[in-house]
Amino acid sequence: MVENGHVSLIRQMTYQPAGHSAGSVETMTFARLRELNDGGTQRADFHVLAVVDAGSGSVTVDFRRHPLRARSAVWIPPGAVHRWDDISDVTGDLVLFVPTAPVTHATRELVALPDPAAHWSVPGADWPFVDTARRHLLLETSAPPGDAAGELPEILLSALLARLNPPHAATRLTHPVFRLFRSSVEAHFRQHHDAGYYAHTLGYAPRTLSRAVQQATGRTAKAYIVERITLEAKRLLAHDRLTAARCADVLGFSDASNFSVFFHNATGQRPGAWQAAVNAGRPR
Repeated sequence: MVENGHVSLIRQMTYQPAGHSAGSVETMTFARLRELNDGGTQRADFHVLAVVDAGSGSVTVDFRRHPLRARSAVWIPPGAVHRWDDISDVTGDLVLFVPTAPVTHATRELVALPDPAAHWSVPGADWPFVDTARRHLLLETSAPPGDAAGELPEILLSALLARLNPPHAATRLTHPVFRLFRSSVEAHFRQHHDAGYYAHTLGYAPRTLSRAVQQATGRTAKAYIVERITLEAKRLLAHDRLTAARCADVLGFSDASNFSVFFHNATGQRPGAWQAAVNAGRPR
């Protein structure tokens, strides 16, 4: 399963298959999750995909709370800060997998996207296909030692991802300029906060870049960058318990004061006040 180590108030989880398994895909039930879950906040270095059969509860992913309902799905990417709440009557299954697990081009591309949908409802017409793909994966991952059939778990994971068809799958079809921009931001947002840098680096006119981002997200290129930096700042403040000065250093700000102004403009709170609220159990 996973090896847990406490970092401040948030548990850092590292992918370590249980028992004999050395594979890149593992499954577990919500019943098992309840045995392991202490109600605390976690951050993992692997993907967590959950399919809910029945019951109700909630999951908070990167400081946003999402309701759990029958025939819904959850996708938590590596690095996301998350917490399971009120899952006492939730039934279903979770799939834990490393980023390289999917075997098809489309599903590997899907997993590589930096902003997966955290929660969505599975349409009724799709549910039988999702359920069948999920159950086949569960059967293969429950095989006794020595019965592992090569890449079958990875193949079946890819089938499940394709059948789930999460909302962010559509972004694979968005404007190619936006896709390049998004990848560049993910790689360089800690050092570069100016949309002009990305336009120059990618070889596009600022207006062309802005139009592509606006069409894909409804936000300006600058707003997209601000949102990504703010999310990382929240993760650092909540998980690593960094000071504003340290966050400023990690995220490429000249000093703590500039970072504090940036964070306040983005969230309406100073970094220290936001951090205190999260540590008191009131995530924003």
